[in-house]
Amino acid sequence: GEMMSSDSMAWLNRRLSISKIGTLSNLARLTGINKGTLSKYFHGTQRPSIDVVEPLCTALHCSPETLLRALNAYSVKRKS
Repeated sequence: GEMMSSDSMAWLNRRLSISKIGTLSNLARLTGINKGTLSKYFHGTQRPSIDVVEPLCTALHCSPETLLRALNAYSVKRKS
């Protein structure tokens, strides 16, 4: 819902600040992921594909679990 996407954005802005990246444009440049696509992830309108998780985690200094929880995408069942 609406609340969740604003939580995701709040989390992202905090991480951008902590990691000294600052802006979504800088994150896009750093990760090679389109800014519009990043925006969709954090607004909850698009699920992140598995190949963007690692670069995002590296850039934002967080674990995949933390990232996916922030994106409300952690309902995915892990295959053993």
